[in-house]
Amino acid sequence: MIDKELLDILACPACKGDVELKEDKIVCRQCKKKYPIRDGIPVMLIEEAED
Repeated sequence: MIDKELLDILACPACKGDVELKEDKIVCRQCKKKYPIRDGIPVMLIEEAED
């Protein structure tokens, strides 16, 4: 599980927007890109994001 404090400091690498946890992904509130979480670690790479 991703800690709320970590979510507060993470930003979308594509648009720098705030992110939130939805199901098993980190989702940007602005551009809506979805970043995977692997072994409990957010993979915040643009090339790994789903649109």
